[in-house]
Amino acid sequence: MKYLIPFTRQMCLQLASIRDGETKLAQTVHCSDGNRPLSETLDSARYSGVRFAILGIGEDIGPRANVGPGGATDAFESAMAQFLNLQSNRFLSGNECMVLGQMQTDDLQLGEEGDTDAMRSNIDRVITIVSQVISAGLEPIVIGGSHNNAFGLLTSVKHCLNRKVAAVNLDPHSDFRPPEGRLSGNSFTHAAASGALGYYHVLGMHELKNSEETLEQLSTFGGHWHTLQSIWIRREITLKSALDEIVTRLNDCQLPVALELDLDAIINMPSSASTAAGIPLLDALHYVSTIARNTPCAYLHLAEAAPSCHVASIAAGYRETGQSICELIYAYIQGRMQAQQIGYI
Repeated sequence: MKYLIPFTRQMCLQLASIRDGETKLAQTVHCSDGNRPLSETLDSARYSGVRFAILGIGEDIGPRANVGPGGATDAFESAMAQFLNLQSNRFLSGNECMVLGQMQTDDLQLGEEGDTDAMRSNIDRVITIVSQVISAGLEPIVIGGSHNNAFGLLTSVKHCLNRKVAAVNLDPHSDFRPPEGRLSGNSFTHAAASGALGYYHVLGMHELKNSEETLEQLSTFGGHWHTLQSIWIRREITLKSALDEIVTRLNDCQLPVALELDLDAIINMPSSASTAAGIPLLDALHYVSTIARNTPCAYLHLAEAAPSCHVASIAAGYRETGQSICELIYAYIQGRMQAQQIGYI
């Protein structure tokens, strides 16, 4: 499988603590044997009732190219260590999910002059893999890596569905910086310029972490936002009202929806740009659940988690990011399944 390191059944079971009388998700999710072409693996999974394909991207090229800390390389492993140990029961059997594997990135190292080439190669790999997932009729759940991968995801949806994409992003940064050639802090700018992005809404944007030039460019594009300060600090609008407005705007677009979440939006989350002035994890879960349940989502993207950046230890970082990400995964899956059950989508 080109650019993909398959996640096999043996790898799943190695992460799980199996007990008599219990069935863990590691025992029920679909995995790859690594011996067939990716297209055949995905088609077989879809035929077996799989709806969601979990993909890891273990790289931190974007943050480091943007003169920030790295560490966004281990989110997938930390998440799977927690997710696969959850119970398979009436709420989630696991048969709906496939743990596809992790994109190969260890050969894409950031050099003194190689940031642009490395990031563009990384984006090309994202497009190669995710396009096949979407073409097979599965919804990607993408974990880890830089938020510049949003450009590749949006491009994949546009390529497969031949439609622009409406994106919502829970993030203190709009990632709508002016294009500079490199793909760092401007993934949505590039997606807009390429014609992949049709609508963009930022939730929880920090009022002082986006330059005036960025804000002007976002306004010119027609983007919308609700700031962290307006909802969680000044309490000028409730989170419910903001989400209701976002859902209405997304559905009015009549476009497939990209559900984006930068983990550095969450208070004290180990990430490439951890913040003490963030939103509660429970609000992030509610955001994911609400958008997944009420709009035609094409994928979920959970970016920038960096277990090694935890202030206590790497082990503590693995626990916190792993637990947080697996709860976000479940919130998305449950929301999408509820949307299907009520015939909304």
